[in-house]
Amino acid sequence: MGICPARCRSNLTTLENPTELVSTAHHNMIISLYDYPANSLAALTVNMGEKLFVISDDGDFMMVKSTTTGCESYIPSHYTAKVTDRWLFTGISRYKAEELLMLSHNRTGAFLIRESETNRGCYSLSVVRRANSSYLDCVKHYRINHLQNGWFYISQNLTFPTLHHLVEHYCEFTDGLCDRLREPCFVRGSNSRETMYLPTAVRNATLNWKDISRSMIFRRKRTESENSLVSEGLREAITSYLQMTECNGQSWDT
Repeated sequence: MGICPARCRSNLTTLENPTELVSTAHHNMIISLYDYPANSLAALTVNMGEKLFVISDDGDFMMVKSTTTGCESYIPSHYTAKVTDRWLFTGISRYKAEELLMLSHNRTGAFLIRESETNRGCYSLSVVRRANSSYLDCVKHYRINHLQNGWFYISQNLTFPTLHHLVEHYCEFTDGLCDRLREPCFVRGSNSRETMYLPTAVRNATLNWKDISRSMIFRRKRTESENSLVSEGLREAITSYLQMTECNGQSWDT
């Protein structure tokens, strides 16, 4: 749990089964982004941040049913967003992410990941930090970039093969964030106590990097039974890191 799959320049353990993580952790839902009806004397039928059941969808409008009140409403489609794995929000802005995270149910460390508005193909991590004696309530935002090989990173010395691995790591370590990721943004009508999926990790023996040559790191297994010093993922991470930094003019045979 919480093992960094690609911490270059360290001897932390690595995840050996990233494909299992990707294939088993997809749970989708639709949530409301606004109170509805808004600016009206009529009673609300849908609250912001509420899980919805879609009855019909004609593109511009949806007939939805609240999973908490049971009320049905015909609302604009852009009043809703798709949520995957309880933390990946599709189609929301930075401002709306802040509104959702600042709802009273969310405590320090509540988070969501959204598509970046300014950098196509990138993501942003938004994390709420509640007030203490020194700080006001606020939401911090961190850009999630990706390498040419598709790996993701917030800090260039930590890369991850999937967003799931990135989330798993920052649930365990702050590593520059304002707080650990503690729970996904609260959604009314969902099982808020649902445990996030975490993969089974295989721990490799701790390596003494001073005694390891380049050829030993990048040597590939010849047979299935042959043990490798480092995982395929860590080997790719080291290669990507060296490509980014150009390895200070050194040439590594990869």
